[in-house]
Amino acid sequence: MQLRKEMGRWTPRLSAELGLLAVLLTCCCAQENPCFAVRAGTCSECLQAWKDCAYCPEESFKGPRCDLYENIIAHGCSAAAALTAKSSMMIERKQPINMRLKQSQVSPQQVSMSLLPGEEKEVDVEVFAPTKGPLDLYILMDFSNSMVDDLNNLKRMGTQLASLVKDLSDDYTIGFGKFVDKVVEPQTDMRPSKLKEPWPNSDPPFSFQNVIKLTSDAAFFDSELQKEKISGNLDAPEGGFDAILQAAVCGDKIGWRDNSTHLLVFSTESSFHYEGDGVNVLSGILARNDEGCHLDAAGKYTKDTQQDYPSIPTLVRLLGKHNIIPIFAVTDHSYTYYEKLREYFPIAEIGRLQEDSSNILTLMRVAFESIRRKMSIRAEDKPKAFVTNFLDTSGRVVEHGAFDFKPGAIGNFKMRLSAQQMVGGKPVCQLEPLGKKGSIRVKPTTFNAAANVDATILCPSCECEKSAIPAAAKCHGHGDLVCGRCQCYDGWLSTFCNCSESSAAQDTSRCLGPDMKDPCSGRGDCLECGTCVCYNPDQFEGEYCQYDKTDCQRYGGFLCNDRGSCIRGRCACNEGWAGNACECPNSNATCLDSKGGVCNGRGECVCGRCKCPESDMSMTSTCAPNFEAQLGVCEGTRSCVQCQAWKTGEKKDKTQCDKCPFKIVLVDELKEEKDVAHSCSFRDEEDDCTYRYNVEDWKPDSKVKELQFQVLKKKDCPPASLLWLLPLLLFLLLLLALLLLCCWKYCACCKTCFQSCLALLPCCKGGRMVGFKEDEYMFRQSLLTSDHLDTPMVRTGPPKGTDVVRWKVTDNVHRSPTHPQVLMKPNPKEIIPFPISLRLNRLFSENLSRPDSRDAEQLRKEVADNLNEVYKQIPGAQKVQKTLFRKQKNAGKRQDFAIMDTVLSAPRSSYPDIVKLTQKNVQSGNLHDLKVVPGYYTVATDREAAGAIEFQEGVGSVDVHVPLFVKDEDDDKKQLQVEATDVPLGIAEIGKRFVNITIIKEHATGVFSFLQPAYTYSRGDGVAHIPISKEIIEEGSSQVTYRTRDITAKDKKDYVAMEGDLTFGPEETQKIVPVRLLELSEKDGLLADKQVRQFAIDLSNPRQGAKLGRYPRTTVTIADEPDPSVMMFKKGSQNFSTTDPTYTIPVVRTRNQDIPATVKWRTKKAQRFELSDLLKFSPGETEKNIVIDPRAHPGPIQPETIQLELFDPSVNATVGERKTTLVNVADGPHYKPLEMEQVQNKSAVKGGRLFSPTNLKAKATGPRNIRLNWDAGSGNPAGYKVKYWIYGDPEKDAQVLDVKSPQAELTDLYPYCDYEMRVCSYNALGDGSDTDIVTCQTLEDAPGEPGRLAFNVISPTVTQVSWGEPAETNGNITAYEVIYTPIDDDLKAVGAAKKVKIDNPKKRMLLIENLQRAQTYQYKVRAMNSIGWGPFKDASINLASQPTRPMSIPIIPDVPIVDAEAGDEYDGYLMYSNEVLRTPTGSKTPSVSGDGWKFVKMVGSNLDLRKVSWKKRVDVIPSRLSTDTETSSDEVPHPSYAQTPLPDYTSNGKWDQNFLFPGGSATRNLSSSSSPMSTVGSNYRGAGGSFTETNTTYMSAGGSQRTDMIRGGMHSSEVIMRKRSENRSYMDENIRDSIVMGDVSGNFPDLNARLSPGIPDTPSRLVFSALGPTALKVSWQEPRCDRDLQGYCVLYQLLNGGKMNTVNVTNPAENSVIIQDLLPNQSYLFKVKAKSQEGWGPEREGVITIESAVDPKSPLSPMPGSPFTLSTPSAPGPLVFTALSPDSLQLSWEKPRKPNGDILGYVVTCEQLHGGGDVRSFEVNGDTAETSLTVPNLTENIPYKFKVQARTTQGFGPEREGIITIESQDGSSLSQYNSQSMSSREVFQMPTEVSTRMNVSHTMMDPYFSDGAMMTTQHMETSGMVTRQVTKEVVQRSVMGGTTVTKKMFYES
Repeated sequence: MQLRKEMGRWTPRLSAELGLLAVLLTCCCAQENPCFAVRAGTCSECLQAWKDCAYCPEESFKGPRCDLYENIIAHGCSAAAALTAKSSMMIERKQPINMRLKQSQVSPQQVSMSLLPGEEKEVDVEVFAPTKGPLDLYILMDFSNSMVDDLNNLKRMGTQLASLVKDLSDDYTIGFGKFVDKVVEPQTDMRPSKLKEPWPNSDPPFSFQNVIKLTSDAAFFDSELQKEKISGNLDAPEGGFDAILQAAVCGDKIGWRDNSTHLLVFSTESSFHYEGDGVNVLSGILARNDEGCHLDAAGKYTKDTQQDYPSIPTLVRLLGKHNIIPIFAVTDHSYTYYEKLREYFPIAEIGRLQEDSSNILTLMRVAFESIRRKMSIRAEDKPKAFVTNFLDTSGRVVEHGAFDFKPGAIGNFKMRLSAQQMVGGKPVCQLEPLGKKGSIRVKPTTFNAAANVDATILCPSCECEKSAIPAAAKCHGHGDLVCGRCQCYDGWLSTFCNCSESSAAQDTSRCLGPDMKDPCSGRGDCLECGTCVCYNPDQFEGEYCQYDKTDCQRYGGFLCNDRGSCIRGRCACNEGWAGNACECPNSNATCLDSKGGVCNGRGECVCGRCKCPESDMSMTSTCAPNFEAQLGVCEGTRSCVQCQAWKTGEKKDKTQCDKCPFKIVLVDELKEEKDVAHSCSFRDEEDDCTYRYNVEDWKPDSKVKELQFQVLKKKDCPPASLLWLLPLLLFLLLLLALLLLCCWKYCACCKTCFQSCLALLPCCKGGRMVGFKEDEYMFRQSLLTSDHLDTPMVRTGPPKGTDVVRWKVTDNVHRSPTHPQVLMKPNPKEIIPFPISLRLNRLFSENLSRPDSRDAEQLRKEVADNLNEVYKQIPGAQKVQKTLFRKQKNAGKRQDFAIMDTVLSAPRSSYPDIVKLTQKNVQSGNLHDLKVVPGYYTVATDREAAGAIEFQEGVGSVDVHVPLFVKDEDDDKKQLQVEATDVPLGIAEIGKRFVNITIIKEHATGVFSFLQPAYTYSRGDGVAHIPISKEIIEEGSSQVTYRTRDITAKDKKDYVAMEGDLTFGPEETQKIVPVRLLELSEKDGLLADKQVRQFAIDLSNPRQGAKLGRYPRTTVTIADEPDPSVMMFKKGSQNFSTTDPTYTIPVVRTRNQDIPATVKWRTKKAQRFELSDLLKFSPGETEKNIVIDPRAHPGPIQPETIQLELFDPSVNATVGERKTTLVNVADGPHYKPLEMEQVQNKSAVKGGRLFSPTNLKAKATGPRNIRLNWDAGSGNPAGYKVKYWIYGDPEKDAQVLDVKSPQAELTDLYPYCDYEMRVCSYNALGDGSDTDIVTCQTLEDAPGEPGRLAFNVISPTVTQVSWGEPAETNGNITAYEVIYTPIDDDLKAVGAAKKVKIDNPKKRMLLIENLQRAQTYQYKVRAMNSIGWGPFKDASINLASQPTRPMSIPIIPDVPIVDAEAGDEYDGYLMYSNEVLRTPTGSKTPSVSGDGWKFVKMVGSNLDLRKVSWKKRVDVIPSRLSTDTETSSDEVPHPSYAQTPLPDYTSNGKWDQNFLFPGGSATRNLSSSSSPMSTVGSNYRGAGGSFTETNTTYMSAGGSQRTDMIRGGMHSSEVIMRKRSENRSYMDENIRDSIVMGDVSGNFPDLNARLSPGIPDTPSRLVFSALGPTALKVSWQEPRCDRDLQGYCVLYQLLNGGKMNTVNVTNPAENSVIIQDLLPNQSYLFKVKAKSQEGWGPEREGVITIESAVDPKSPLSPMPGSPFTLSTPSAPGPLVFTALSPDSLQLSWEKPRKPNGDILGYVVTCEQLHGGGDVRSFEVNGDTAETSLTVPNLTENIPYKFKVQARTTQGFGPEREGIITIESQDGSSLSQYNSQSMSSREVFQMPTEVSTRMNVSHTMMDPYFSDGAMMTTQHMETSGMVTRQVTKEVVQRSVMGGTTVTKKMFYES
């Protein structure tokens, strides 16, 4: 009873607060005041800034004149004087829809409106589509030869086609068109015979022809169709886009009607050509499609060879403009292409054609029915200043095509037109007239009729500006008074122009207000004439900056309750709010009761809350008696009714009865139950009579504002005549109870029977009822913290006995039976998870809550064994998993028992069987041998659940653990229904049977969440850094509240509580909450049983459109870790002699010796061995010995000093101060240990060498700083030398810092770069020993500007811009931003800037369409990493002055295409070259003729030189391939393979890599990863940068001997060079890269010596071919041998050590193996040797690395689909070619990163790629970072192969190859090698100042593959100026129907 009273007191207070909170949350949040930006502007500028801005022209007004209306009124401006602007809207023509007209209609027809900036208006629109309206059906069919059977079928179905159209519409027309492709090469075979008849019995090739104009004559259509014959072309993609465009724009010639639905059926089996899709499209130069109609009298397209195909955005725009809906009828071969294409159209359909088009009629019918069900609303011709949205009748914004309007019925929607405030960064009123005004056509896509909306941006002007008062007295005659503000003349200042520009104007005393000591209150600058300019105008205001805008009263932590503004120290509340902190709403909406009254007439509404009179009874928030807090009205009033009417019951005492808040009225007859609010009846326990009463609500017009209680005077009592039966009945009942009790002992079922029998007896029911406490719950999904809801069920009546209630829950009960999701029945055989919960017959313990505890593990195994045994009888059931244990509150007397949650996977259809089986076993109390508590279970699926709960004796409330089935595909508002089904055990009846749970899904702008649900920190960490993330859905600021909460950890004892608000900016995604952790007190530290300390952090109250995400709460565990074990050497030095049999070195352990621990040890600086091992300490062990046997190692035992080191301890241990020890081995047995100790005390070993410092630690303190500290160690050093170098560089290049104390600060480092460091001490005798190397990475910094901008000009209005990765990434690049702005000659903006953000950092290209013709644009690009945005890289270019590309635009996967004029509708078109260019496999008839074809040179338009104006001087960047095609030589293993930066090619210690293709990225601390076509750009150093000495040797073409000069001697080795196609085919193995190591000896003495007879030679050629990031093919060439070979052996291991793996090849005919499961970015040493009968031959060695992008969280796991390439550290860098003349070029390269020995020079060979001519050899001496060589006497148009090989002191390294062609520019014919590489160049008109121009096509193309890369360098010389332009062409070949089609991609810098 006391608890009930407490609940009653709290309920109204809580309800009131929640009600007020709900109202507050519904109000809009405060936003930034747009009027602030124009406070200093004119009156007109103020009114034009924002729809709510007002201006105060009063002369005496002292506040900001431009502000929100309510703010200037609050500052003192009179309402009559305040100037505002009003917009207007008028419906000029609105004819009602006539449903009898069979045509599309829209109403209203004409609307005009004006909108202020930032204003929105809505218009209600009605649309009508007839059931069978007019229909125009145009069939557009592919007539390539592969469609011959499709055409024949269509001819046969001509009559059926006409019948189909008649069924679809009573008013129809039908037409037919055909298409093939452009009649040019390579699309069409241009041989005369093929132009006449490409296939037998076929028509000549054509592009498009309108064959049958739209007609209603079906017979004519059928007869004309029969005349058609097939045609043909060459390549697979067809020119259908040309046909679609002509069919759309040639309305009169096609025959489209105005008031009909336009359908275009596009039938093909091939992919499509589109604008600029590469060299396979055109070899000439075509203009961009002009979007005009070009059909001749015969209906043929006449400009197919004069202009390009249209682009996808163009087709989308034109088809929408002409109301044409496409239906793509395509076969399986091309279905995926058109499926992607369909997504770009607002309404389009796609159907899957059979191979012969036999199902085209069915396809058309299905597509038409689908289109009729959709309706997409569009706003056409919309000016830039407006934004449109379309809403359904409920006000919900609807996406395109989502309106479900039925044909034949009127549909309704709303159009919301919004005027933007800013466009392109400037106010909307500053736009050109066409951008602010226009006629918008609003209509469904399928309609011609439209609602025309004449919209105008209203830019008001102030009349007071036209009546300025010159030399006004208010302005002291020194200025004009304009709209209440003085505009001073020259020489006069201040607000009223009363201060001249003189020295007196500098007097700061004028800036002092009353009682002020500091000018401008210390918050601003005092300017001339006493004018205060506040430091922060957003915070301070007033004449003297005396008011702080953040210093007003707050409510709930918010300034002015976020419902007003702080103005001059007081809150100026928004409309509808009042109070000192704007905390009180003026409306009484929050005080209204359910009947519309205020506070139920019992209280008054004060500040939005009902103030109720004092009463003992609990009141609701609206002052109504809160009977629900007492389990209902009847239950809450029965005691008061009983005491007042009969003086009985629990309140029969008069003092208690007088406290009742109501009075009763005794009546003779009660009203019927339907006429009253509540009808109640109860049994009076004192006389066993039943009394009844009614409760009525008060009437609104009644004077008495109380509930009316009418009590029936007469009770219903048992008749007296039956009293004699009572003893007999009692005797019989006792006898029956005794019998049943005996049965109960032996049969559990009798217990149920007994209770059921009792339930039949009226005297035993006792009014006991069970049911749900509430009728409905409503939640926002973002606020849910669990996937279950504990729903209370209550029991009333006598609490004696047990009741078990079964329940069930059903998901999505709000859906109608015809809902698509309801009609979609699930697969009954589908295996789904069944969550099952049972209450175990054991108490819950803390250990069970930790899944990894021993108790939980044992119980989990017991549960799994028993449940698997029980459920194995369910067919298809699997083993249970994911078993967890928990405790449920409000579970009665069983709430301390453990509840087990597990998951059983089984077929969906087995749900009823699982429920029955579970129920049966739970009822028995056992599941096999597992003891459970009867009366509780839950079995669930993904859409329904069933279970049971138990009310024990004396328990009145139990929670039902209801699953909520929250899924991503849920509706925005879904409803679950929980039902109490029956009471199988007990006597209770079900009262409130149902409860509904509604879950509302919010669409938020951002989602706040913790990154994970739990964190663990040690007290030693000091601070727990908890990250809070924000997922950005829509850009904008947002806030969230966080607060810590105790669990087992206590505030101010274990941690310091935190709470507050976090504000995230528009682009912020993460913030850190630091929580301070406290050390244990001495008392807690001594406790033996340390409890796990945990606290929680909750997120709440997301604001400004945000919501809570997956983890709104996280739990932080404070781990009190035991002190770690400390392990160290027992002594600092150990002394032994050379005669000792072993060296025993003790290692001791201190602290926490009861746990196992390990530590590794190793020897250093030993002469004969390098040892290492693991030392294991068992629990209790305190000392272990390291034993070294010196005799177990080769070589004589000599005196030496060996250093031993301990490292890498286990996680529960650490290394102590003696982590190293010296082992001194002396000669003979007479060693004197004392002398050694004396030497040590002098801090030196032999030669005075100091010991190394200890405990060296490094920590990054910034992007360019690292702090080092160490322990000094023994001895007296004079100072310390700190060496540091970039990771991967040799230590000899280290920088040295001299310091005097044991700490150092490294500065001027490179950001986000790995460094290695070590320290040594020194004294007068020299340097001591070095410490071990430690590594540290500097922190990230903002990125540098991107690499060069490159433009590829498609047309005067279309360009592609690409850029390189920043040379200084300073972290991981996450995004790029491109801004392009039209500018004038002074580089000033003349139009709006457009901004495009590219979130994928690998996509460094952007295709921009619809630029303004002949307009110069400025393009700016910047990069972003985790720190933020870097600086812009910009360039300006006028496309009109640039040449179009001869090969059109390259199509690169995932290149965004942006339409500069179409707004947001066309952003983000993506097409894929590898899809469009693929030949349909399995096509029965190829589209390519079978006779073959040849290249014919095309003549295009003239080209001009590029004119790109750069902001800064453009560095020439020669491009280099990062993937090398072939290297030949030995590869000697080297202990390090890390990249070493070269002097001229690095920036900030990192490769300056500018990738032109997506997928490449490299930093100093990651291995470079790039695709085979990736490029690396570096700053180029021209010829003459280094001295070269060149010797040239000419060889005959047929010779196979190579002669090299080595140290004055001759070395000859025979190298068998063969074509790569011999003996192996790599194309079938997806090889992406290969490196070849050739036949070179590594030892120079006796180079020609032979091995023993019969022993095989070394395999002469080792080839590595990458099959993937972890797979490698190793091939070799058969060695020379006098006997038959028996096999090979391949050995490989990691270069830095590890297990040696062996692969034996027993078949001597096999000369390759495939190695799998290699580690990415790791160098491997491979060895191959051959075997004969005489034994094994010598090994061929090679070192190779497969470089690829890896997962940052798992460095050994390559990213799926990432590119990969091979590298070897000893090959020269990429070859760079520069044209010098038509017959000479300059070749340059970088030195190898890790050469095998010292470089003596290089050997360069040059030969024609396809034979012929001499093999020329050049020897270049010297060792420089980059070497150059000039090669003369070359021939134009002949491809040459160059090889560069380093000559070192150890031999020759691998070769670097490159293939180059100097191409003619004078129009000469192609070379004889064009079958390998086709490249055409046209005659160029040169400016007069240009004297020469050459192109050098450098083809780095691997003959193994069909794909390669071509680099062209253009070198232009002018008078006094040399410019080099580098063009990169990537050549991609694909075999299409037996024809090689070449695709070239251009990138220009």
